[in-house]
Amino acid sequence: MTGIALLAGPAPRDGAEPLADQTARLGPLPPVASDFIAVLERSDLRGRGGAGFSAAAKWRAVAGRRAERPVLLVNGAEGEPFSYKDRRLMETRPHLVLDGAAVAARTVGAAEIVHYIGAEHVGANQAMRSALGERSRHEQGLTRIVNAPVRYISGEESAAVHFVNEGTALPTSIPPRPFERGVAGRPTLVHNVETLAHVALLARFGEAWFRSLGCGDSAGTVLVSVSGAVPETRVVEVPQGVTVTDAVNAAGGLTVDVGAVLLGGYFGSWAATPDAWSVVLDERALRAQQRSLGCGVIGLLPRDRCGVASTSRVMAYLAHESARQCGPCTFGLRAIAAATSRLAGMAAEGDDLEHVRRWTGLLSGRGACHHPDGAAGFLNSALRVFAEDFHSHQRERRCTVARAIAVPA
Repeated sequence: MTGIALLAGPAPRDGAEPLADQTARLGPLPPVASDFIAVLERSDLRGRGGAGFSAAAKWRAVAGRRAERPVLLVNGAEGEPFSYKDRRLMETRPHLVLDGAAVAARTVGAAEIVHYIGAEHVGANQAMRSALGERSRHEQGLTRIVNAPVRYISGEESAAVHFVNEGTALPTSIPPRPFERGVAGRPTLVHNVETLAHVALLARFGEAWFRSLGCGDSAGTVLVSVSGAVPETRVVEVPQGVTVTDAVNAAGGLTVDVGAVLLGGYFGSWAATPDAWSVVLDERALRAQQRSLGCGVIGLLPRDRCGVASTSRVMAYLAHESARQCGPCTFGLRAIAAATSRLAGMAAEGDDLEHVRRWTGLLSGRGACHHPDGAAGFLNSALRVFAEDFHSHQRERRCTVARAIAVPA
């Protein structure tokens, strides 16, 4: 049994695994246990979309409002440029996602299931629509698929709810939260597709099995997109509790020396080598270090690539992809991106570096949503890890690496 996980087992034929093949491999989805939220809690399953929040706590908050006919929103937007895991999961194991959604809907009493899939993920859309056609008429009647717009902010849960309701993906940090009033004004449980795929296996094999997959005190497995200084960008499934080194080796190992590691994607943080290799991939352990695996991203920056230039590219992207609904995004991120661009090009004006440090400190907690907070956290980590590089770009107008080339956004 321990060999069964999200992507373990025989590779599906022709891309997506048909329902009959999944049933032969895993057995049918059993009736949902009346105490499944307790099972979920004992499993310590946490959201795989970025926040790492307790799945059981989210389910309880919505299940307590059954009389209001809740909605389940399955988040497969995956707008993070370095993340590929969710589309890979939907493309190959769509019925695991649908099974997990069915379990969640029955448990919290959801009257509707909305699958929110990135419009650019063509293979994932095709696989999910085809798989839905294999399900019961009752399940098909409860379910609809909505295409998320191609924007970084589209996957944030309040933005997803706003798009389903109003047709625009605008995030907000202002109450009520989706579990209180979400799609069509009803309590809404929002879960990432990977989280629900884990639910499908938990419903079959139980919490003891799930916990046995992790290392040490960690539970379950996690999908990680590994890119940069590896033979090719790969999605790997590793036990929670292993190190960054283990995940990189699972992706084929290093092809060149690495200068820094990006954990968690564009809202994550840079980690300097060699310290990064021993970082444990477990949300609790990462949080204690003020880090996060976010949406399951490990980006490996080759030593001959400039950290300042790479950071500049990300900041320009985040400034462009903001919701433009408040000053910190519209003006703050734009000014910071412009200054980091000048620093990257060794064309700093005045004391751009000091301005970037000061402006970044003013961003957190002041936006209409958490977009500026994520950008500030990313940039603060860059200012620490690449401190000497930023200094040489500002004061000496000189890059300390062989090639001042940014990692493509």
